[in-house]
Amino acid sequence: MNNESIVKMGHDYVMNTYSRHNFALVRGMGSYVWDADGNKYLDMVAGIAVNNIGHCHPKVVEALREQAGMFLHCSNLYWIEPQVKLAKLLVENSFATKAFFCNSGAEANEAAIKLARKYSYNKYGPGRADIISAANSFHGRTLTALSATGQEKYQKGFAPLTPGFKYVPYNDLMALEEAVGKKTCAILLEPLQGEGGVNVPDPGYMKGVRDICDKHDLLLMLDEVQTGLGRTGKLFAYEHYGIIPDLITLAKGLGGGVPIGACIAGGTRN
Repeated sequence: MNNESIVKMGHDYVMNTYSRHNFALVRGMGSYVWDADGNKYLDMVAGIAVNNIGHCHPKVVEALREQAGMFLHCSNLYWIEPQVKLAKLLVENSFATKAFFCNSGAEANEAAIKLARKYSYNKYGPGRADIISAANSFHGRTLTALSATGQEKYQKGFAPLTPGFKYVPYNDLMALEEAVGKKTCAILLEPLQGEGGVNVPDPGYMKGVRDICDKHDLLLMLDEVQTGLGRTGKLFAYEHYGIIPDLITLAKGLGGGVPIGACIAGGTRN
């Protein structure tokens, strides 16, 4: 099939949830991709932070082929060796003590939200479940992750949203401190905003956020779905700021094209 026929079929049968370019990619190698008409492109998007080591890296392809020949799916009723090894790798190279796996970044953020509320419930009882996030943030498209996202353009048309979220300007410690209330249990931030416009935190901002969390016994949750796995020059972006979060979420580059998400936790809490 050529570009025109694939695009037409897509308009006929695929839900119109994304704005797409009018050509169809059929293969990739390294930093380049090719469309159905044979045109070659330099991929400047990298799957939106997914293909950290390029398309079809030989080691990734070989690992997938080997695993597909042994086992494609196993439920959580059983231990899975590759999953255990990945958990060990993430824990030993971060602040974390445990890892939870899922299928996407949105699911990883949902897990983080649930973990924060469960921690607060166990320690303080019901009624302390609010989470503060930042304006121009992006945390996913599932309903609760969307509720945590501080951008009305993504939320429009999906009300009622999941309650319990407040939004403050990024890089504003005073606004963050003022937003903390008796019902607050956690703060959820990107250590460097991506979808909201590549907004870099001011020097001392992340340290100040950590101090606010410690002062009020809040969990500091960092969404590293886009910034994690070496995209900022360190394995995780939080390492630039001299802080230890309580948990971080990962996806995208963690799978290199294969759907996966993770929430790794430990941090300053037991």
